[in-house]
Amino acid sequence: MKIGYARVSTAEQNLDLQRDALKAAGCEKVITDKASGATAARPGLEKVKELLRAGDTLVVWRLDRLGRSLRDLIGWMTYLDEEKVGLLSLHEAIDTTTTSGKLTFHLFGALAEFERNLIRERTQAGLTAARARGKKGGRPAALGKEKRDLPVRLYHENTMPIAKICSMLGISQPKLYAYVRSAETKPVAA
Repeated sequence: MKIGYARVSTAEQNLDLQRDALKAAGCEKVITDKASGATAARPGLEKVKELLRAGDTLVVWRLDRLGRSLRDLIGWMTYLDEEKVGLLSLHEAIDTTTTSGKLTFHLFGALAEFERNLIRERTQAGLTAARARGKKGGRPAALGKEKRDLPVRLYHENTMPIAKICSMLGISQPKLYAYVRSAETKPVAA
């Protein structure tokens, strides 16, 4: 039996394209998830594990629907191999029920991880170069140093609700509490 698995990362994304492709590939059942690939616990994948039996084939639209990293994909491949279940990826045209399909799967997985590592290295190099030129990463401060005393003072006066202080100054509650903590850890001049 062919069992399909489809996943989208957010609720706003649509599963129709994947579902249609899996049905066209002959899947009798299609299990879905709406969760990030980085999320380890995916109810749909757990359901897939319950349904698969020796001789079945797990069908995915693309390999990245099944796992995010080479480690994830190889973990799945190992599991499927132990259970005597094949894997068919429609987009990459990989069918692990064949010897050449297994080889292709491992090559694609290795190349995908290589690409992710290159992106990570380039990003880190860019951030390091920016820091060396005196650039700071991250979000700019909501309030300048001279304006941070006002929310701290209003907080300690306890005459205005926290939500109103935040709304009036255009800052979040966590930011307000960060300003308060920062003010409390400053050394007092003697």
